[in-house]
Amino acid sequence: MLRRIASYLKGYEKYAAASPLLVILETGCELTIPLLMAQIINEGILKEDMAPIWRAGALMVLVAVVATFAGGLAAKCATSAAQGLGANLRRAEFEKISSFSFADIDRFSSSSLITRMTNDVTNIQNTAMICLRILIRAATMLIASVVLTLAISPRLALVVLVILPIMAAALLGLMKVCMPLFENMQKALDHLNETVQENLIAVRVVKSYVREDRERSKFMDANDGFTDAGLRAILRMVAMQPVMMICMAAATVLVLYFGGNMVLNLELDVGYLQTVLGYIMQILMSIMFVGMAILQYTRAQASIRRVFEVIDAQSAITDGGADRLPAPKGRVEFRDVSFRYQTEGAGEDVLKNISLDIKPGEFVAIVGGTGTGKSSLVNLIPRFYDVHRGRVLVDGLDVRDYPLDALRGRIGMVLQNNVLFSGTIRENLLWGSENASEEELVQAAKDAQAYDFIMSFPDGFDTSLDQGGVNVSGGQKQRLCIARAMVRKPAVLILDDSTSAVDSATEGKIRESFRENLKGTTVIIIAQRISSVQYADKIVVLDEGTVADVGSHEELMQTSEIYREIYDSQQEGGEGNG
Repeated sequence: MLRRIASYLKGYEKYAAASPLLVILETGCELTIPLLMAQIINEGILKEDMAPIWRAGALMVLVAVVATFAGGLAAKCATSAAQGLGANLRRAEFEKISSFSFADIDRFSSSSLITRMTNDVTNIQNTAMICLRILIRAATMLIASVVLTLAISPRLALVVLVILPIMAAALLGLMKVCMPLFENMQKALDHLNETVQENLIAVRVVKSYVREDRERSKFMDANDGFTDAGLRAILRMVAMQPVMMICMAAATVLVLYFGGNMVLNLELDVGYLQTVLGYIMQILMSIMFVGMAILQYTRAQASIRRVFEVIDAQSAITDGGADRLPAPKGRVEFRDVSFRYQTEGAGEDVLKNISLDIKPGEFVAIVGGTGTGKSSLVNLIPRFYDVHRGRVLVDGLDVRDYPLDALRGRIGMVLQNNVLFSGTIRENLLWGSENASEEELVQAAKDAQAYDFIMSFPDGFDTSLDQGGVNVSGGQKQRLCIARAMVRKPAVLILDDSTSAVDSATEGKIRESFRENLKGTTVIIIAQRISSVQYADKIVVLDEGTVADVGSHEELMQTSEIYREIYDSQQEGGEGNG
């Protein structure tokens, strides 16, 4: 796992290599200072000779300057390497998420993916910085201090050899306990983010239904869950401190006792006793820092697994391998198609044995009650999901054989949830085709009946949109999304209930523009209003995931009971005059 993490340091290897070397230099300088202090005591103070004091003192200043310089550079290099590691991991995650199908995103959930790209990567990043500085420093200090203590007084070094196994056993036990707690902590953070995200996205609904208290309660439950999970993990870590402090106190007492006797028996100089005591304190402090670094790594392990779970995920939808693609004419065929959403259980088919043939340039409408599979059906065309059985063909080629970019490049889609991005209206329209000319943007806006309201803004096409397009009305947002799809000049244009916020007169003008300016484009529209679909060349009636009837408005009024029921219900509700 460590080797794999290290592979994401690409571009920052020199910083990752330099930091430990500089830390070792810094640590070496710091370890020299107690030896110089012993020289001052033994050869200067005890012998009342100032020359050794000046020499050792000057050398101590020089060593301290070098240590400070090396420490500063080590911190800079470690920070650069850790930040670079985080950037590379986030980039790898985002690239993989960008290739995910809707089913993959459903499997992870968007809130969990956000947590994995932010909090989990930050945990890994912080751990990398700790390992490059604190862990290297502590390990170097520990080993060097043990060696120097053995060189000065092997008998006093035995104290350390007795204390070390106790502290190591405590650390290993703590790691075993904390690992599952850190995983639970990250899962609780996923749930907290999901709660916050859902509330912020649906804030207008929350306020319109006066459900703030309920949402606060949901947030408090999620927040308390994360807090409790964090406390369970952190409090176990805190338990390490008293164990370490007791070990340090015991080691200090033992060193003073045995070392004092050695001084009294003239077996050890006073200066070296102080030096050994300083080294032993460094050893014990180093063990504490090693323990902290190991516990941080234990926490990071949970994050590493979660990040690589995303990076290693095999997308349910991959590029097809067709060498030659048919000309984009806009024919769409469903051949005995069945589809189900991936659930933990077997799940039921939401589409069953669908067979349809939509010819190039046809205006096809899909109607049916709520939950009959209308959106699921059109989502199969650009391969947002893959069929469970059967085949979907575009221009005679199975959609699974297309490269995804080529398939989706010939399809324009306006989804049920109209999404605009922060930026200008022009930038949003250019999503349809980044090379579109000004004339093409204007024409698409006119065709979508968006031109007039765009020009009513002082900045016209350069008007800034807030995130999600919250500073335009629902109808304006829908028309901008339609214009964006029309800029693409697709072979197949799919509108999933995309004119629900537009009045019937404006909708009629949009429909007319399809006929005049998209004559070669196959238009597939999902709509609730019969007035929106009655002029279609073909109307498909779905019922419980199957094709109940197909025909024109006049034919279905004669032959389809379901269609007549929908028509009559809307006539009674006044829809027929819209």
